[in-house]
Amino acid sequence: MTESSPVARPDAPFPLDPRGWWFAVPGAAYEGIFTALGLHERVPVTLDEGADVEDRSWRGGALPVFVTPELDGWRLVFGNLDSAIGDDWDDWMATVRRLSAHCGEAQMFYEDEAGGSDLWVVAEHGRIRRRYALDSDPEWVGRPLPWEQLTEGGGEFDSGDADDDDADDEVPGPPGEAGVTEACARLSLDPSAIGPHTALRGHGWLALTAPGEGREALGPAAD
Repeated sequence: MTESSPVARPDAPFPLDPRGWWFAVPGAAYEGIFTALGLHERVPVTLDEGADVEDRSWRGGALPVFVTPELDGWRLVFGNLDSAIGDDWDDWMATVRRLSAHCGEAQMFYEDEAGGSDLWVVAEHGRIRRRYALDSDPEWVGRPLPWEQLTEGGGEFDSGDADDDDADDEVPGPPGEAGVTEACARLSLDPSAIGPHTALRGHGWLALTAPGEGREALGPAAD
């Protein structure tokens, strides 16, 4: 797609706060994001212009979502995702699978420090490879990834097909607990650790979750 709007000179990378949910996809596969998430009216922006996506005005059912510039080879997607996708667990799992089908790989993260919730998902080519969820008790789905540290005894994990709800092949010796902060840093990029050392390439986009509102629906951020 040919971009019709100029974008300002990129700012130096700085830490980001996705405020809960975010996705990460390989930087070169960004075109699949817009199709997989049903985003419309995309406008090129700098990192600084998109980082405040949650504070931007919007109208109708068209909420803004931010796709970052490429950061150390990855693009992050965040902003109003809970409103765009909904609160149904199956919808979130379907979304990360669909995103991975379009981009080759997709990771999903959710962090709520106040509520004590951590969630991270790794999907490849339309299938969930690994999932970790912590609410009251930790739950692992899929085989441990190479970087995860195994602990001795104490608990079980589901070693079956991560997309098969009936998989119940449990094996003793679970992986050690790896929350979102560690997982995103090892899998792709920790938003809170972005800084001058982070390689930034290109620009990002603001896009809308519904068609028909026009680019003017991407209003300025509140002061």
